[in-house]
Amino acid sequence: MVRRHELSDVEWEALSGLLPRSSSGRPRLDDRRVLNGIVWKLRTGSAWRDVPARYGPWRTLYTRFRRWALDGTFTRMLAAVQAEKDATGDIDWLVSVDSTVARAHQHAAGARKKGQGQGDEVCDHALGRHRAVDVEQLPLGFVLTGGNAADCTHFEEVMDTIKVRRAGPGRPRTRPDHVLGDKGYSSRKIRAYLRKRGISHTIPERRDQRANRSRRGRNGGRPPAFDKQLYKNRNVVERCFNRLKQYRAIATRYDKTRESYQAAVTIASLFLWLRPL
Repeated sequence: MVRRHELSDVEWEALSGLLPRSSSGRPRLDDRRVLNGIVWKLRTGSAWRDVPARYGPWRTLYTRFRRWALDGTFTRMLAAVQAEKDATGDIDWLVSVDSTVARAHQHAAGARKKGQGQGDEVCDHALGRHRAVDVEQLPLGFVLTGGNAADCTHFEEVMDTIKVRRAGPGRPRTRPDHVLGDKGYSSRKIRAYLRKRGISHTIPERRDQRANRSRRGRNGGRPPAFDKQLYKNRNVVERCFNRLKQYRAIATRYDKTRESYQAAVTIASLFLWLRPL
């Protein structure tokens, strides 16, 4: 019997071959059981110690989660599923970008910091999330940043995380057909970056930018093109955030380390791909 939040047989078949195998040592706890326990923990936001015993010892679940987070297993799983979806034409390359903030629970405090004393909130805590999603609300890439990071400052970094492998030979696809963003992404630098890469975009101009252009007259240049109908698709990124935050461990951050929280977001993204609307 498949319980709530657990992997179906189809999902397990898709993921089982992507998990690392151990060929030596004593028999270990079944990977499907462990992955079910990890997903249950992320969906409910419970502490590791409170994961039901049917999934095995909580220390085993946490150890396996940390190992797979640090060795890139979850990232490779997400990349493999995205590549498969793209090969079957299930990715719409009309991409929306935006950011959100996760509330940090008091349990997220107290992690040992690298370079402590440098005051680098972005590297140490990573409480914000910037994400690019396709028109079907499926995440193509994301970046963790400090909660005080402006949208525009991480736009190129978010775009660089879009790397969908080809089914055959060739480099991964990194370029969307079109990018949608709100006024937070209205800057000369971002527009120049998109033009250089040959990516069309729909980003509304801020009021102060319009006023400044008007003051300059002819020297202000033409207003950027804006497709009002196409821009209506931008809200898919907000809906993607809402779907991700159904995982309570993502809506409220309990993890102390950046690596664990990034792995949690990666797992949630993976299951959005496996469980489309």
